[in-house]
Amino acid sequence: MAEGPLLDAAMIETILLTLKLAGVTTVVLLLVGTPLAWWLSRAGGLWKEVVATIVALPIVLPPTVLGFYLLIAMGPNSPLTAILGRKLSFTFEGLVVGSVIYSLPFVVNPIRNAFEAMGPRPMEVAATLRASPLDAFFTVALPLALPGLFTGAILGFAHTVGEFGVILMIGGGIPGETKVLSVTIFDYVETLQWDKAHVLAGGMLAMSFAVILAMLLVERRLNRARQ
Repeated sequence: MAEGPLLDAAMIETILLTLKLAGVTTVVLLLVGTPLAWWLSRAGGLWKEVVATIVALPIVLPPTVLGFYLLIAMGPNSPLTAILGRKLSFTFEGLVVGSVIYSLPFVVNPIRNAFEAMGPRPMEVAATLRASPLDAFFTVALPLALPGLFTGAILGFAHTVGEFGVILMIGGGIPGETKVLSVTIFDYVETLQWDKAHVLAGGMLAMSFAVILAMLLVERRLNRARQ
């Protein structure tokens, strides 16, 4: 009996949707997480600790708990839905919102650590050269924090690709809309389609290994270049 293709149309659609979600989420995370990480690295007082705690919550909070409250927040009867005029639950946009919240600490923390390791001296020197705070941030702080930015981007992308609990709660498994790789693998296992589950799970394992290895190698090169 002839075997079917290694990847069928449904599996390819799932892979492309997952990569799209991870890509969009990573861009949003960098745009939101970089200024937030800068503020956390420079601020003081109680509010800093409160915000840092909120950012770190997804690390210890069970994904189903976070997904449950996001489902309520994006459901048809929520204030957010009334403001937007549409619900975000079980939509691609809702997955982006949930993924950004769920992966936020994995992007903010490496960038914050990079900013803190930089110390105050570079910004003080930039100020003596009459650089504005915004100019100094883009020309001094960001280049020095490049290893942290790279690490945060890689971790945010990889974490989004592998997330399951939050995605299942707020997105379900609508083909072409919210059915990403993790949900598809779960469905294949439930229906005893082990061969397809192996293909997707093995691909994610290989990708995870390659991503972490690339991150470590590039980070080491960047650190050497700065020395």
